Amino acid sequence: MSGGVDKDPDELAGTEQPFVSHLVELRDRLIRASIAVLVCAAVLFFYPGPGKLYDLLAAPLVAHLPAGGTLIATNVISPFLVPMKITLMAAFLLALPVVLYQAWAFVAPGLYSHEKKLVLPLVVSSTLLFFAGVAFCYFFVFGKVFTFIQGFAPKSVAAMPDIEAYLGFVLTMFIAFGAAFEVPIVVVVLARIGMVSIERLKAFRSYFVVLAFIIAAILTPPDVVSQLALAIPMCLLYEIGIWAAQIFIRHTQAPAEEKTAP
Repeated sequence: MSGGVDKDPDELAGTEQPFVSHLVELRDRLIRASIAVLVCAAVLFFYPGPGKLYDLLAAPLVAHLPAGGTLIATNVISPFLVPMKITLMAAFLLALPVVLYQAWAFVAPGLYSHEKKLVLPLVVSSTLLFFAGVAFCYFFVFGKVFTFIQGFAPKSVAAMPDIEAYLGFVLTMFIAFGAAFEVPIVVVVLARIGMVSIERLKAFRSYFVVLAFIIAAILTPPDVVSQLALAIPMCLLYEIGIWAAQIFIRHTQAPAEEKTAP
């Protein structure tokens, strides 16, 4: 009995310190990421300022409002609260490279070399694709959607959208297009982990077209322009994902996989 009692502490000896050190490192990296976001928020608060950031976000809508049309605030604190939310959102996006680097630096020591070849390009490409989706939505989709909507507005109705409602609409569209532009990443990951073969992905093309239009109908407003603007890029990105998956599979194989590969 005494031998069994003495054995348990020996087996657990030395496990507490590494676990605590990992927690300390995680805390430090979270603090660094938070500091990066706060610094970016402070810079954006003074220049260009929360008000101008909202004006920039609302520019596509304001440009398509009738003469004299403007946005309104139906809540007392909305003129202060909404621009501050946009400032924090912009600060997080601006500090996103630092946040992702801290996450990468935390998990990288536990990865094999072939896993690092897979994870790092995926982190970078997923970030760029998300920004590309947001930019595509802001610079192209918003103009087409607002023109389409205003074309159906009755002459007797004065368009005066609420700033909080517009913020919610913008965030929904940004997330929808940012997530839709991640289709190549999802395809690459599914193919790399062996869940789906390249041949199966190619055979799924016609089904994905239908799925893309269903997703677009759910996530976007009920107008043809925004649905086409989301569904068509998703179909094109699916093809890019199949092409990229073949490259990643060849260049991110483990040494054992390379030996057994024909």
